[in-house]
Amino acid sequence: MKHDRNLHSRTGHLGSGRPKRSMSVQQALEWAFRIEHAQLELPEPPDPEREQGFGFGLEYVLLQRAILGCKIDGGQYKIGSYTHEDAEVIAATVAGMPDSLGGKRMAIRVAELARAGLTPDWMPGAAPRCVPVETKRNQHGERATTIVVGTERVLSRGKWRTVEVLACQVTFSPHPQQIEAARRAYDDWWRALDWVRDGLRSGAMLRDLEVMPTMPKTRPWR
Repeated sequence: MKHDRNLHSRTGHLGSGRPKRSMSVQQALEWAFRIEHAQLELPEPPDPEREQGFGFGLEYVLLQRAILGCKIDGGQYKIGSYTHEDAEVIAATVAGMPDSLGGKRMAIRVAELARAGLTPDWMPGAAPRCVPVETKRNQHGERATTIVVGTERVLSRGKWRTVEVLACQVTFSPHPQQIEAARRAYDDWWRALDWVRDGLRSGAMLRDLEVMPTMPKTRPWR
């Protein structure tokens, strides 16, 4: 996991000459949710009791504000301070995550990771190891716990004796499915960031930021 990435990699310029801050999409998300404390406003589900059973998402509202030349109100969640309007646009874009990429659940996941400054744990270096299910420690050290799985008749010192057959239960840790799930979750997060990046770049609604094509590593475990 990575923390505290440099949020100001390089600058571009607006037509007016005012410099734009250039960031990767991950840096922009962390700036919006971690630094500016933007809030994720998810669209409410349709209410069948209402005459109109649908509402416009934040993305639509932001687009209409941009068309009308209105500024986005900031600071409603930050007492005594202002939430940058670019941060509000980024949050609104994340809130519009399509169901094909995880919808609301993925939007929340992306925002939470950005707010914490984290990358999903894809379990770097993890490899399944065969280990005992249970161990016990005595004066001779730590040993695997065994269980009786049957009996056998053996000839010992000229006499037939019944002896217990012992076995050690084992498992794999971490389990291959656990590693696979962690890396599948990283893939899902990466695709969500790719969608947010494309939306921010094609929408051209950011006034002071420029989102660069840079993305986190694709499948870094390879």
